[in-house]
Amino acid sequence: MDTGQKQRRAARPARRPWGKLTLWLEDDSPGRLRPLILAVVLTLSAIGLVEVASASSVESVAAGNNPYDLPLKQAMWTVAGVVLMLLLARMPVRRIRRLGWPMLIGSLIALVLVFTPLGMSVNGNRNWLSVGGFTAQPSEFAKLALIVWAAAILDRKQALLANWKHAVVPLGPAGGLIMIIVALGHDLGTTMIIMLILAATMFYGGVRMKVFSVAGMICVVAALVLAATSGNRMGRISSWLGMGSDEDAQGMGYQAQHGAYALASGGWFGVGLGQSRQKWNWIPEAHNDFIFSILGEELGLAGTLLVLGLFAILAITVFKTIARTTDTFARIVACSVITWILGQAVINIAMVSGLLPVIGVPLPFISYGGSAMVSSLAGIGVILAVTRPEQPDTKSPAKAAAPAKRVRDHEYQR
Repeated sequence: MDTGQKQRRAARPARRPWGKLTLWLEDDSPGRLRPLILAVVLTLSAIGLVEVASASSVESVAAGNNPYDLPLKQAMWTVAGVVLMLLLARMPVRRIRRLGWPMLIGSLIALVLVFTPLGMSVNGNRNWLSVGGFTAQPSEFAKLALIVWAAAILDRKQALLANWKHAVVPLGPAGGLIMIIVALGHDLGTTMIIMLILAATMFYGGVRMKVFSVAGMICVVAALVLAATSGNRMGRISSWLGMGSDEDAQGMGYQAQHGAYALASGGWFGVGLGQSRQKWNWIPEAHNDFIFSILGEELGLAGTLLVLGLFAILAITVFKTIARTTDTFARIVACSVITWILGQAVINIAMVSGLLPVIGVPLPFISYGGSAMVSSLAGIGVILAVTRPEQPDTKSPAKAAAPAKRVRDHEYQR
């Protein structure tokens, strides 16, 4: 071998394990990660459609309805949510910022309308609106409205957050009002998620930790009061703690117990798609809050790990994307939305697996529910919007010569 060949081989970089895959995973540029966010969300939504079709068919037939009724409705709302997500993803950040107040006011009006003749109760919770044959859950849209509004407020008050009054007002009263209205509708699960969202926006906005200690104690006391004032909630907590009666398996603990049966019977790879036995009226509303148990039964441990892995990839991708920005509004919005979605997913899965009592929280992108699907997809659209790389304007020489006037805080955001 001549000297030239040796030098050429020595000059070659060492081949890294997994080659292009390793480089792709290490590349955290928004242009590379944003399509991955979209792909993960669409995959989770597709899994949800399949499982909704499987979990709801038996109960629909038993009720004399079309077995494809609920899957078709879910598909319709999924398509609407995807369209809204793509529209929001193309929206300039400054317009999303301006939507904060209209979204918050609209959500508050819709939440109040729940207690008028337009409202309706479902499973004891009065948190639905019925207009012209369509039903919607305003509290689901209030989650995103609170995030966008709070992010805009905290962005403007960055220099004043050292004073606890500026950190609490107006976020505390507005968030507290939303939680009170939702709690009056007997929806403790959604109330707790809104507590989580409010805490997340304040944390990512830079509020001092002293405020969290006081607010945390207030939220804990409020949650305990809401639980103690409801016989149904106390029954679920007692069943979860193993303090129920011998007949509890046929009472408050019925749904949770059969959800555990479904997960246990799934084994490593499940009994087969569409072959669940617990969905045969053993698990009430199997296509809603307990759809993860049906997924575990039909797809086994492999299927549940797939869903958990997709949520983990979504979290890592969003946080890696937003880590490159110093824009406060973008950081608060993106981190708060992903905290909302992941927090709700963790609570639902912990509830189904018996780590938490049953509190009625759907699994994002998987559980049946048009309002939850549309609001979650809209939240992802907002994340895609605030993480979109800025395209330089080459048409105007004046704008190209003075890019600092077009960039607010960093190289990505408008």
